[in-house]
Amino acid sequence: MSWALTLPLRRARLARERVAVREPAQADPARPATPPATPQAPGASSQQQPRLRDWIGVLAMVFGLFMAIMDVQIVTSSLTQIQGGLSASTDEIAWVQTAYLIADVVMVPLSGILSRLLSTRVLFVTATLGFTAASALCATATSLPQMILYRAMQGFCGGAMMPTVFPVVYTIFPPRQLTTLMVLISLILNLSSTLGPTIGGFLTDTYSWHWLFLVNIVPGILVAAVVWVTIDIDKPDPSLLRYFDFAGLVLMAVFLGCLEYARQEGPRWDWLADETIFAATAVSVVAGALFFWRVLSYHQPIVDLRAFLNRNFALGSFYTFVVGTGLYGATYVIPLFLAQVRGYSAWQIGMIVVVTGLAQMVMSPFTAYIARVLDLRIMLAIGMGLFAVAMYMTAGLTNQASFWELFVPQALRGCALMFCYLPANLIALGTVPRDKLKNAAGLYNLTRDLGGAIGLAAIGTIMNDRLHFHWNRLIENINPARPAVQHFLDTQASRLDGLVPGDSSRAAFKLLANVVQREALVLTYNDVLMMLGVAFVVAFFMIPLVSRPRSMMAH
Repeated sequence: MSWALTLPLRRARLARERVAVREPAQADPARPATPPATPQAPGASSQQQPRLRDWIGVLAMVFGLFMAIMDVQIVTSSLTQIQGGLSASTDEIAWVQTAYLIADVVMVPLSGILSRLLSTRVLFVTATLGFTAASALCATATSLPQMILYRAMQGFCGGAMMPTVFPVVYTIFPPRQLTTLMVLISLILNLSSTLGPTIGGFLTDTYSWHWLFLVNIVPGILVAAVVWVTIDIDKPDPSLLRYFDFAGLVLMAVFLGCLEYARQEGPRWDWLADETIFAATAVSVVAGALFFWRVLSYHQPIVDLRAFLNRNFALGSFYTFVVGTGLYGATYVIPLFLAQVRGYSAWQIGMIVVVTGLAQMVMSPFTAYIARVLDLRIMLAIGMGLFAVAMYMTAGLTNQASFWELFVPQALRGCALMFCYLPANLIALGTVPRDKLKNAAGLYNLTRDLGGAIGLAAIGTIMNDRLHFHWNRLIENINPARPAVQHFLDTQASRLDGLVPGDSSRAAFKLLANVVQREALVLTYNDVLMMLGVAFVVAFFMIPLVSRPRSMMAH
């Protein structure tokens, strides 16, 4: 989302350079002697100032984008309630998020060609209405397969909304207004990811988890209506259908879908020992090979991967992949810990995780200034290091961890993310030629969402393995012959005697098993958080590979 700052900054420098070399005596005689006009973004129809109608339309699009991004995380603080409502297991419920992200990943690279094929207005309005309809369907889901299907529909439509906003902004607003507007948009969109659990917790506790999705219906219809009336910057181009790469689209969807299915379900079914997992893996490998061959050989590929030949772009995309993994992973793991171990309600979880969003909001106004006084590589290194430290601090969770134990690590994580967004964007896009920028920007956003999707699938795998490991290690020491264990059992049996029907000794053993399960969960969550931190440490040590970015913000 922050990549949008690159173009206006670059145009601003070009404008200043042209003014600096132009002499009054060499002015074009065919032009009237007027002050040089402020250069406009490509596609601007004239040098007119944006009208009130333009502002209303763009703000409506930004609000729609806010809903689409927030819906990735709005379910995190309410996963326990959704799990109960759908009769799903703990490892299955992660698909409520993964399905959204996978569909989003498939759609994001398609948005560029679809916006030219249908026009920006038609694509955005259609996607908004589809997103709204899918939200209503999610509220009616009574089983996990239904929810996965409807969430995938939501993610597919949300992925079309995401990249469509910025071409409209570039076309309507002059460069001197773009920077301020993009900082505001970036702040709103960054907050949408972290405020999602808080808003979701409030809705679930006040009403029910169904309102996580019902709340989108009225705003979605209003956004679609306002955008249809106010935004009209281009016309559809049906001729693009002639060379549309349908084969590449199918291969990409099959490749990513089967890959995520195998990664998500593999731990539950002993990986390749299960026929379905084996088949999904084989199909993913074949489809992936054919997809890469297709996009590298077709004259109008659905995704142009040659942008990764640019070293800085490849490394910048790697960093946004890592940031996506940390952003979505931590926002998934911490609420789940608070629900399963601490037994917090959705609202309580939301009030704890909102600290990260507030820290981002506080840091956002200073991000551009920090980028001007620091080398972008140093700024990115600080962000990666702070995130790793935040994960290390969070990985000391206990069964009594609450708001104040998590306050400093979460605030530090929010600050770290703001140190990562802008430099990763400028490192990736700062050396990309202007005619390749639109495709590169789509790939850049794709890597962030792909990092989140793959990260969530990997977290599910790690959690299953580490939970079994810690359970087996802890149970080795739970021997009734040990005095401490026997004392616990006797104490609990005496306490429960007369309070529970049947044998109180069996109830004491069950209580002991629950304690072991809780401690195994705590250790598992700590392992996952530590591994997220290790990913950022690896990224930190790769920063010397980055060339000095050529951008307006790097001195």
